[in-house]
Amino acid sequence: MASRLKALADPTRLRLFSLIASTPRACACDLTEPLGVSQPTVSHHLKVLTNAGLLKREQHGRWAYFSVSSDALGELSGFLDPMAARV
Repeated sequence: MASRLKALADPTRLRLFSLIASTPRACACDLTEPLGVSQPTVSHHLKVLTNAGLLKREQHGRWAYFSVSSDALGELSGFLDPMAARV
């Protein structure tokens, strides 16, 4: 859990995670403009979030698509609100 929270502690990664969570899946190519950062920076942050288990990555040709890991999201929710996990 610490590695997931550490990955989300960066403001750019938190915003990136939020953007991806708001869509069924997001292409890495479409994330530079909303964040206002370069493509290599977006790629770095996506790698950190993926390695932390927060995102799932699908490769389609030269494009990579990302979506939020529902398992990780459930674990985060349970951790942040333990009472909700008991209901």
